[in-house]
Amino acid sequence: MSLPHAILTALLEKPSSGLELTHRFDRSIGYFWSATHQQIYRELGKLEEAGFIRALPSPGPTRGRKKEYEVLAAGRAELTAWVGSSEDPKPIRDALLLRLRAAAVVGTEGLEAELRRHLALHEGQLAEYEEIEKRHFPPERDTAEDRLRHVVLRGGIDLERFWIEWLAHALAELGRPPNSR
Repeated sequence: MSLPHAILTALLEKPSSGLELTHRFDRSIGYFWSATHQQIYRELGKLEEAGFIRALPSPGPTRGRKKEYEVLAAGRAELTAWVGSSEDPKPIRDALLLRLRAAAVVGTEGLEAELRRHLALHEGQLAEYEEIEKRHFPPERDTAEDRLRHVVLRGGIDLERFWIEWLAHALAELGRPPNSR
């Protein structure tokens, strides 16, 4: 149920067309809630049918023009209710963790290279997040909205740091000879 809420959030930040939304998802919300272009367009239709959003009136002929959407009062109320609701944490589903468990049974052939590849990916993502932090969150940006957006980014930074540390530990364990504690 969170994709509609991600779209409502993005549209409240700035009324947008479906194409603009997909680009914004690729650059921001997509870091923590991904969606394909098809999913976004499909969800826009559902949100419009539900009366949560509407296409903005077009000043000229609509043929070939992008529809821009805005959030209606019902959509804001839905998002507000969702923000205040409870939801239990979801269990982690990560294929890499499952691979490690399987390696305990079938052997570690190729696993070290995959762990190193993941490590490099997480190091790259951390560098990207830190660059975003430096660019978009200087100390003088201190509104409540900026602080909340920064908290989300800090969560991403902390998760990347966790994965980097965990992968380094996993690689060390993989390279350690048996009974060498």
